[in-house]
Amino acid sequence: MARDPIDLHVDVRGDGFPILMLHGHPGASGCLSVFAHRLSPRYRTICPDLRGYGRSRPRGAFEMDAHLEDLEALLERLHVDRYLLLGWSLGGILALELALRHGDRVAGVIGIATAARPRGSHPPVSRQDLAYTAVAGILNRLKPGWRWNIETFGKRSLFRHLVRRQEPSVYRYLAREGVSAYLKTHPEATRALQQALQQGYDRRSELDRVRCPCLWLAGDRDCHITPEASRETALALADCQWICYRDTAHLFPWEIPERVCRDIETWLSDRPDLGAIAHV
Repeated sequence: MARDPIDLHVDVRGDGFPILMLHGHPGASGCLSVFAHRLSPRYRTICPDLRGYGRSRPRGAFEMDAHLEDLEALLERLHVDRYLLLGWSLGGILALELALRHGDRVAGVIGIATAARPRGSHPPVSRQDLAYTAVAGILNRLKPGWRWNIETFGKRSLFRHLVRRQEPSVYRYLAREGVSAYLKTHPEATRALQQALQQGYDRRSELDRVRCPCLWLAGDRDCHITPEASRETALALADCQWICYRDTAHLFPWEIPERVCRDIETWLSDRPDLGAIAHV
């Protein structure tokens, strides 16, 4: 299997202390724009497409460790020595792995809808679910946030498990970032993730080695990575604040972006040692 690092496509914005932002599965760097837009005026936001996602094409089959090798090579290429981490879902798992590997370089970790032992409660998927999702996705791509499509197909599709708040603003995020990220996710990336999960990924026993401050965020109706799994991780971390948002699911940063970004900004501002530059 390919193990040599590849040059990841990356979106870099702003100046100041670096924040490496890692997307989930399926995903791409654009999915993190909800955070990068808010934080780039005070931080240097670094949002790569992971191997097998977006514009970072794989060289064949790979294992999850390849993501870490790619990210280490990216940080070296960008001359980043010390940094913050923000990871959403799969990105949060990779953020924990980097913190375990390079604890002296990681200033803090923000985990979003993620866990050291990811567990889900997703109900079985029917053919009708798939059909409604396909129609809802196509129509939403053509007319983002169309209320008729949300009411007719969206609420009957698999989107109902990703978001609780079936609002046009959420569907515009899905149209702008979600669908394209899904279509550009390579099968090799899916296989690498499934293999890791089938092997029973569980890093709870290692979390006492993560000594930096952490912020862990969850949606109370998330069935992809349950809030119980998120809270379990937060309790195992030495210095961690946990926030659970009511009536939200796995894509809660797109459901309540203002509140989530404000909570992240508050957590960062309460810790000036984490490197924010002052407003000019």
